Amino acid sequence: MGANSAGWRRIAGALLAAGLIPGLISGCSTTSEATPAVPRQSHAATGSAKATDGPDGKGSQDGAAGTAAAYRKWGITPLAAPPAPPKTKPVTLRADGDLPVISDIPVKDKVVFITVDDGAEKDPKFLTMMEELRIPFSMFLTDSAISSDYGYFERLQKLGNGIHNHTLTHPNLRTLGATAQKREICGQQDKLRARYGAAPRLLRPPYGNWNEDTRAAARACGAQAIVLWRESMQIRNMQYQRGDKKLHPGDIILAHFRGPSDLKGTTMTEMTAHLLRRIQEQGFTVARLEDYL
Repeated sequence: MGANSAGWRRIAGALLAAGLIPGLISGCSTTSEATPAVPRQSHAATGSAKATDGPDGKGSQDGAAGTAAAYRKWGITPLAAPPAPPKTKPVTLRADGDLPVISDIPVKDKVVFITVDDGAEKDPKFLTMMEELRIPFSMFLTDSAISSDYGYFERLQKLGNGIHNHTLTHPNLRTLGATAQKREICGQQDKLRARYGAAPRLLRPPYGNWNEDTRAAARACGAQAIVLWRESMQIRNMQYQRGDKKLHPGDIILAHFRGPSDLKGTTMTEMTAHLLRRIQEQGFTVARLEDYL
């Protein structure tokens, strides 16, 4: 036994020196990573190690090198780590009074927030991309778009991404009366609560169109804010609301679950890669919206 043990120590030392035991190098556990019960920070953004099960069931370590490799796979470089979530949230949501209407978050850090709407496209490669990169984003879902595959969005939710209200059928709410607006908003609150375990706190009106009946209905249905946007992602570039055509700290960016038929042959993963490049080129990184309101 002593000889065998000494031999193993010599082999382990050689493997460690060669960098072939990444779990020992990183100092992280080699146990598999369980599905989070609560949202967690993106491994891709922080560069921290992520434990995953290996084919032999004993576990393996991706680590920072694995993170970089995942980004290379998608043709982009790792984003900078976002700052820690603020102890006091810059936007206070209340269950009473007029709901705030938000297009950006008042912060000084160079962070922006990605939101993805509707849910018509359910690209399995996008799911893989988010599982590997762990980019935080918030989903504003329409039941008529997601009802063919609720489970797809549940898998994205389990990565820590919030699910919020984008109405039952995606109407222009300003064309509807108060009762019809309430039916669209409350109906989707109930659907999402039943499917995903919690009623959304946030509402995004389709097309960004809303009026005071919308705000009253949203409050009555349990939402705490109406969330709009400052930029919208197209295929390769963003459209800006401000004249300087630049990102600003705290901007909320709109994107959509869309595929090649809507993106002129571009896939959703390619569009997302373009979005991340545009964010990075301007010196920004991505934070989780729900941590700020």
